[in-house]
Amino acid sequence: MNNESKKEKPSFGYEKMPYRYVAYYRDGKWCDGELTTDEKVVLNESAGVLQYAQTCFEGMKVFKTKDGSIVVFRPDMNAERMCDSAMGLEMPPFPKDRFLEAVKQVVTANREYVPEYGSGAALYLRPVMFGTNAVLGVKPCEEYQFRLFASPVGPYFKGGVKPLKLKISEYDRAAPRGTGNIKAGLNYAMSMRAITEAHREGYSENVYLDPATRTKIEETGGANVIFITKDGTLVTPKSNSILPSITRKSLLYVAEHYLGMKVEHREVYLSELKDFIECGLCGTAAVIAPVASIATESGTIEFPSGEEKAGEYLTKLRETLVKIQSGDIESPQGWLVRIE
Repeated sequence: MNNESKKEKPSFGYEKMPYRYVAYYRDGKWCDGELTTDEKVVLNESAGVLQYAQTCFEGMKVFKTKDGSIVVFRPDMNAERMCDSAMGLEMPPFPKDRFLEAVKQVVTANREYVPEYGSGAALYLRPVMFGTNAVLGVKPCEEYQFRLFASPVGPYFKGGVKPLKLKISEYDRAAPRGTGNIKAGLNYAMSMRAITEAHREGYSENVYLDPATRTKIEETGGANVIFITKDGTLVTPKSNSILPSITRKSLLYVAEHYLGMKVEHREVYLSELKDFIECGLCGTAAVIAPVASIATESGTIEFPSGEEKAGEYLTKLRETLVKIQSGDIESPQGWLVRIE
């Protein structure tokens, strides 16, 4: 990446950075990790990740604050969630303290590529773990690789945050007692066909229902769903097969403690959609993306606030969390980790 390209506004895509962190699990333990300039991964053709999708990943952002400091948003939460994902796939968890050390090393080594304050861009971090030794029988691998790489990214939506049109998917995203609550690559692979079909039909994303009864809202292929009631309450769907979003947890805290809103984390029924005044998708990439409508079998639900732009409540939530991430307002203790 040359100096000229560094000055251009990045898109939301991969761009090779000078350094990434790599560690290997062999003989029952994680070896000492290190920074490397080599972005290539060499695998046996029968590696466990290729045969049985034994892999999980995370995503987080690095920001530059107004005073020029470099901060990472809640990496401890990503470390914990990756441990949970690894255990759910019978993989050896990468120690949390070493995860955070890897974050610091990668950000420090690539610090000149952290986008400037106020640009709307960030340095995206992608930790990933996968099985590497050759297998044929269905069983957990004995060797693994942990990598953490970075890429500068711009706003998730190039033309600004515009309301999305969604549809209720005919497919199930996860089994009732399956892997829906862990950040496994296989969960995203199964959504590829569904989202491709949705795009062909003119929708931005799918909303998945609970697989057991198909009466309750779960999430989309890549983000949690949030709602606002007529009395201004923030409601987030609760389910054992939903990924525990760090952005969602942060928004619930912001709503209650910064904006004085009522919050509810509970089961949300499909029949309730007509009662909400705002709807949005939340996640690391977009923070909050407003939803204009959701197409269902019985008709399309259009939300009163959100047809042209984000509604009042979602706008306040998004602006407040973005200000916390960029250091413009004081953050809760431990949310921002400063990279010296």
